[in-house]
Amino acid sequence: MTEQTAPARRTEEEIRATVAAVISDMAPKDGVEVTAESHLIKDLGYHSLALMEVAFAIEDEFDLDPIDEDTARKITTVGAVQDLVVKRLEERDGA
Repeated sequence: MTEQTAPARRTEEEIRATVAAVISDMAPKDGVEVTAESHLIKDLGYHSLALMEVAFAIEDEFDLDPIDEDTARKITTVGAVQDLVVKRLEERDGA
């Protein structure tokens, strides 16, 4: 019987960098710098369908449950997305 090892946990810095990279890669506006303060709609050009697509991509990347619509409406910046992902992973992994 072979022993399976759990996947290595990502650091908070790695999580935040991955979230920013996904958002940057999928941003409707090209050539825009993505920072924690970047607004998803105003700065990066996201619209409702693109926001859903990036949410699905992030959920898949981190194996997260879908976020509820009420929470999603309150997320307006890259930093808010990063904070939510970090929080959800901490809750899930018991960190």
